[in-house]
Amino acid sequence: MIKLCVFDFDSTIMDGETIDILAAANNASEEVANITKRSMNGELDFFESLTKRVKFLKGLPLLKVNEICKNLPIMPGAGELIEALKQKGIKVVVFSGGFHNATDVMQKKLNFDANFANILHHKDGILSGEVGGEMMFSSSKGDMIDRLCGLLNLGKDEIMCVGDGANDISMFRKCDLSIAFCAKDILKKEATHCVDVKDLREILKFIR
Repeated sequence: MIKLCVFDFDSTIMDGETIDILAAANNASEEVANITKRSMNGELDFFESLTKRVKFLKGLPLLKVNEICKNLPIMPGAGELIEALKQKGIKVVVFSGGFHNATDVMQKKLNFDANFANILHHKDGILSGEVGGEMMFSSSKGDMIDRLCGLLNLGKDEIMCVGDGANDISMFRKCDLSIAFCAKDILKKEATHCVDVKDLREILKFIR
């Protein structure tokens, strides 16, 4: 029986890539989107791609970042799926290689139980182009699953993971139910199930 459901954030709970949207506001859309695409396809090391992309955000006002993050588009069916999972007594957690500026706001909107993400460094209200946090590496999501399993005393058969890109592979390998949602081919190969319809409610049929 599933007791914990872990979601990726960008292109899973949120309909888009936060860093690409922020980069567009800093006139660096094309450069960052290209790196994001290659990273999610598994062509680039996640840590290197993240730090490289965040450098393009240097000079962006923090207030502007937070304003953008308040208005990020929600994936169709996200609210209904999370509500249904919680009604079943399942804990819902979000892991993001993105930023708390976005995930913290979305947690308040969608009422998931916790989120783990990265922090955009800023000074005097301006982004410095540096980043730190708990989701910096390709192995980070799998490592965090291990920590949560220890804390909550859960086995692989009690965890479900949902994601779309290469940096979700490490967490997919830590659970018995893994769902690739409108995902890159590299992740589909690791999944127990694939959903190619852009509606998170499709995932409900896999919950037992």
